[in-house]
Amino acid sequence: MKRDRLIRFFSALVMGLTITNCASTTAEQNTNNNAAENLPAQSGSAEQIVLAIGGESEEGYDPTLGWGRYGAPLFQSTLLKRDEDLNIVNDLATDYSISEDGKTWTVMIREDAVFSDGEPLTAADVAYTFNKAAESGGLTDVTQLESATAVDESTVELTLKQPQSTFVNRLITLGIVPEHAHGEDYARSPIGSGPYTLVQWDEGQQLIVEANPDYYGEAPGIERLVFLFVEEDGAFAAAKSGQAQVAAVPQSLAVQQIEGMTLRDVVSVDNRGLMFPYLPTNSKQTPDGDPIGNDVTADLAIRQAVNYAVDRQAMVDGILEGYGSPAYGPVSGLAWEEPKASIEDAQPEKAKEILSEDGWVDSDGDGIVEKDGMKAEFTILYKADDSIRQALALSTAEMLEPIGIQANVEGKSWDDIEPLMHSNVVVFGWGSHDQTEMYNLYHSQSAQGDYYNTGYYANSAIDSTLDLAMGAPSEAEAITYWKAAQWDGDQGVTTKGDAAWAWLVNLDHTYFVDDCLDVGQLQVEPHGHGWPITANIADWAWTCE
Repeated sequence: MKRDRLIRFFSALVMGLTITNCASTTAEQNTNNNAAENLPAQSGSAEQIVLAIGGESEEGYDPTLGWGRYGAPLFQSTLLKRDEDLNIVNDLATDYSISEDGKTWTVMIREDAVFSDGEPLTAADVAYTFNKAAESGGLTDVTQLESATAVDESTVELTLKQPQSTFVNRLITLGIVPEHAHGEDYARSPIGSGPYTLVQWDEGQQLIVEANPDYYGEAPGIERLVFLFVEEDGAFAAAKSGQAQVAAVPQSLAVQQIEGMTLRDVVSVDNRGLMFPYLPTNSKQTPDGDPIGNDVTADLAIRQAVNYAVDRQAMVDGILEGYGSPAYGPVSGLAWEEPKASIEDAQPEKAKEILSEDGWVDSDGDGIVEKDGMKAEFTILYKADDSIRQALALSTAEMLEPIGIQANVEGKSWDDIEPLMHSNVVVFGWGSHDQTEMYNLYHSQSAQGDYYNTGYYANSAIDSTLDLAMGAPSEAEAITYWKAAQWDGDQGVTTKGDAAWAWLVNLDHTYFVDDCLDVGQLQVEPHGHGWPITANIADWAWTCE
């Protein structure tokens, strides 16, 4: 009964927050959404479909600057890719090998690939792409690359500074660009060897792409794609009015029905959680002079109590309308998740016991426990225009009150959060097919004053385990160490160990898809940047006459 009341409370809460956020939509967003509503209805076909799935890249579509890291780059091909079960398979590569010392990756590439301008794709283009990505210092992490060299027309050697098991993910996500046509305007006029080519980009409105006639793979089943850039409520309206054949919608709208469309509920590792400042107050400052540390969250008992007190399933049912799952770490459902790190949550009595045993008691009867004269009180920050993060923050505060922890909730812009995020609890979202993200979230060397390891978590034993994972000869051999870093029976980054975060939920990605459109088997999707649903876009097919 208690959980039912929580679910009803949070359902009402998130609905109210959604309405509030819709009411505060900017004039520009309203203009775009109204424009979508005023478009004539579009019937899908094998010739054209319209997708309202967000994902516009403000920086453009240059893989060397980060495009494609959260999904298929669409215009460019990659050396390898992950199939629907996330197994690694060949794309441009026909084979690859790794030297005994783990530093040299030799990749053989297919000889029938050409760029959309007709020029052949060779090993020299692959070498150029990797060297350029390393040089640019963009969002694609190629920092371990020493050099990339074309051995011949179809063989490239990638030499690393030191072994890195996760380097295989660069072969999966880094789209290959043409050396001869990679200039200043490339990001807005990309040339590649992928299944589609860019035809027209009206920034902030739409992107039009067409099937690449020179694509070496199976010809795409849909000739023309129109990506419509509208907000989530606009995407729903576009689908309902027949203008879009695929629409990404928030969980609060996934409970609706649209005639002629089916909801696709796609499991993801797109998580949300509470990052805890790990160090005491004013332990040091970031390179920009921002404060680091929080005396309350620096106490292990506080972090563990929060983890045990929250009811994750109630959050899934009430805030996400059931479209999600509880999260106990950052890699739920992936091969390198450690299941033994999970806990039974919604245990307020256990949380109270943890606090009491560590000396946290309510000595003045105000409902807040204290220790050594310090109240168990902290602030949870969230991105102000994100109704899901807002609801998670508010519901967490509601759940912590009965155990004597006062959580104050504040919504701010990222610009305002940044100088505060090393000394306050923050609702963050992560989730990737690349294990490097886990390394960056928890390794002490990643704490550099930015979004990685924001709380300045540091444990030398965990660092050593993460280093072993990173330096393993292959992804498969690294899995044992990735799991051990989460929980090895004695220590780990998750609740039973250092409880550096309180991971809360994984969001399912919810899409309305036209009944005539077959989108095939979809992957477990990463964090929702880019177009993760298009990973298998070349296999989509229109099934109606």
